[in-house]
Amino acid sequence: MRGVKLGDKQELSALIFDVNAKLEEKERKSGRRVVSFVLTVGTKPSVVKFEVEGLVTMEGKNPDIEKLLEVNPETKIPLLLHRVYQHVFTSTFLLATLLGTSYPPPDLLFSGEKNKAGAEGHVEWKEKEEKEKANEEAEEMKKKVREEMKKIAKPKARRR
Repeated sequence: MRGVKLGDKQELSALIFDVNAKLEEKERKSGRRVVSFVLTVGTKPSVVKFEVEGLVTMEGKNPDIEKLLEVNPETKIPLLLHRVYQHVFTSTFLLATLLGTSYPPPDLLFSGEKNKAGAEGHVEWKEKEEKEKANEEAEEMKKKVREEMKKIAKPKARRR
């Protein structure tokens, strides 16, 4: 995971987040697929850029694996990419906090529209539950970061 601060922090409402993704099949066996991914999230205007690379190993029944790789006709995004984003969101949030920049919304991929700041679109019930879970995790992470920042900001008492 990489994060690069390109400019000064701006209000979240003033930023448009743009996502680019690349999925590439590395291994295919019966009941198992390995897919590499590169997920890049940038902003307009250019304030910050996050990039995450990794491998996803899927094991299970072939039809279940195929469902994860299918592109949703409404969002134009495979379910696998939603899952990857959900797993890396917390790290992205933490990195953005450390860089002192805005962070992308947890529901960024759910709209299926490019150049939007977390606009909501039609999603299936199961994905909606996952989105709510991601929002809850983001709120928990915000609280933890604030608590850690308070600890760091408190001056330690000197012993004599």
